[in-house]
Amino acid sequence: MRQAAEPNAALARLMKNGGGVQRMTRAVARLANTHTAAWMECVLEDARSSDVVLFSSIASYVGLSVGECLDIPAIGLGLWPTSPTREFASPLLRPWQMPGWLNLVSHHAVNRLLWRHFRTSLNEARRKIAGQPERRTMWRRYPILYGISRHLVPQPKDWAAEWQICGAWRIPDGPWTPPEDLAEFIASGDPPIYVGFGSMGGFGKRRLLAAIIDAVAGRRAIFYPGWSGIEPSELPSNFFIVGETSHSWLFPRMSMVIHHGGAGTSHAAAHAGVPSIVIPFAGDQFFWAHRLGSAGVAPAYVEHRKIDAAALARAISFAERDDVRARAKELGALMAQEDGVRNAVESILRIVASDRRGA
Repeated sequence: MRQAAEPNAALARLMKNGGGVQRMTRAVARLANTHTAAWMECVLEDARSSDVVLFSSIASYVGLSVGECLDIPAIGLGLWPTSPTREFASPLLRPWQMPGWLNLVSHHAVNRLLWRHFRTSLNEARRKIAGQPERRTMWRRYPILYGISRHLVPQPKDWAAEWQICGAWRIPDGPWTPPEDLAEFIASGDPPIYVGFGSMGGFGKRRLLAAIIDAVAGRRAIFYPGWSGIEPSELPSNFFIVGETSHSWLFPRMSMVIHHGGAGTSHAAAHAGVPSIVIPFAGDQFFWAHRLGSAGVAPAYVEHRKIDAAALARAISFAERDDVRARAKELGALMAQEDGVRNAVESILRIVASDRRGA
């Protein structure tokens, strides 16, 4: 995935220039189609001794094919809601207020578009590796468990029983000792602003970095370069540079989190009880920016190609408001009561047990 985000690779243009769902589906399809045969071979071999196949994202059709081949349950795991509903549009489209019937159509349209881009390489792998016939239509009804907080996306009322919002999936807090210089920096003043864009790379980093430096305006900040390629030497002295850190340890110690709107980071910031400022790049990031904004814990988003220092300064001022901080703490407290992992595991066990009874 990191190679795919490097300059001139499959996802780089998408991260740099953005684009609609057509460009996004083509980009991820190029990535998936390169690896479909290898995934099929690996998963088929490992799953022969398994009771169930769990799959997600761009490997979904491989997981479904292997489950079908071995006649064992195949369960999807999702971090954004792709199951069709009338309550909101496909997360891969820009958030827009639409009538329910059009929301439903958007899900079917996006899912069919993905199938169209993936099916050729999938069917070739099915034939050569699994000895399966060509799949002419995409799968429509199979179990999908979502590691999503119900406080950000309530369970849609029109979903089938096999589609479940479980609550966020979090690694249980364990002993994590921060580097001494990081702990000292945090303890030496007011809670800093966190800035990081995770796996985003290939974008116009100099312009975005200049906007961030101007908008932060000398405040204490922590910066995670991630895959951005931004060098620590490009940042002024009020920025402290970190590598991989525990979000569950770091985020509650921040005043706010400026991020790209990935599902994991969005949930981690909300669970930490601090405001977010989302600068989305592509895909479902606009969906999470909108959801955090609707929860009152983030300002209206501005995408990375259009953000400037003035807009980001206004967003920081929003996140510093007492009422926004109070809403963020309230949301974090509600999310802390969810046990998404337990809910998912119980559902998996129930589905496997039901399949055995049916056999």
